[in-house]
Amino acid sequence: MMKSELNELAAFAMVARERSFTRAAAKLGVSQSALSHTIRGLEQRLELRLLARTTKSVAPTAAGAALLQDLSPALEQIAVALDKARSVRHRPAGRLRIVMSRSAAVMVMLPRLAAFAEAYPDVVLDVATVTGPVDLVAGEFDAGIQLGEYIQKDMIAVRVSPDLRLAVVGSPGYFSSRSIPREPKDLNDHRCITLRLPGGPYRWEFERGRKSVTIGVNGPLVIDDTHLVIQAALAGVGLGLVYDEQVAEDIADGRLVRVLEDWTPPIPGFFMYYPSRHHQPTALSALVTALRAKPAPG
Repeated sequence: MMKSELNELAAFAMVARERSFTRAAAKLGVSQSALSHTIRGLEQRLELRLLARTTKSVAPTAAGAALLQDLSPALEQIAVALDKARSVRHRPAGRLRIVMSRSAAVMVMLPRLAAFAEAYPDVVLDVATVTGPVDLVAGEFDAGIQLGEYIQKDMIAVRVSPDLRLAVVGSPGYFSSRSIPREPKDLNDHRCITLRLPGGPYRWEFERGRKSVTIGVNGPLVIDDTHLVIQAALAGVGLGLVYDEQVAEDIADGRLVRVLEDWTPPIPGFFMYYPSRHHQPTALSALVTALRAKPAPG
């Protein structure tokens, strides 16, 4: 059904119920002449007389009354559907499809999830975890969480974590028979656990002062999840490159040894990104606000 046809039928139903062009025009927010023109157009297209008019009254004809009876349930359903849609603009509700790395899910999303679910029980977060950048539009996602350096320039980006630092770590057992690397080039003599990204293995990047170094590491394991990198490093497989927040307790308790710390300066943290602020769902606005807040102590 064309929009113009629906408007004509809604206008006819209003006049038939009100039995007055004046009252119907006022409720519809149009002029009486425009409303009369709409009804005449509908009658001419249907080749039916729908309303009997006199100088003092308006009433549906037999054909008009039958049409009104058939139309009323459908128009009421449309009105309910529109009211429901409008309510979403004022009350966060519905399903949000969000994509992020597993690290972002653990470090950003999970610490705030319980409070968000309590505050917004009508919002469902449908989360997909992937490694590497994702095209939100092609993947039909509402938003994503990613490191700032990987976000496309045409996206709206909102910081949802402090700066991060990378950490090169290995187990005490691994270092029991190997020297401690002092510079990035020393990694060529070590077994390293490589993180796989969609574009290929991640090359480890280091910086100290004005000097930047990129190393294509080698080792016995290539894997696509930093949490599995940590488990492999704990097991003595080799050296892993992860976020220091992920291994802070392991380092403090002596389960992992951190090296090359002076070569890993802070980097911009995680950002939530989405295509546009135009007609942004209220649920997405609520999630952005929640993720920008400090997580509740657990």
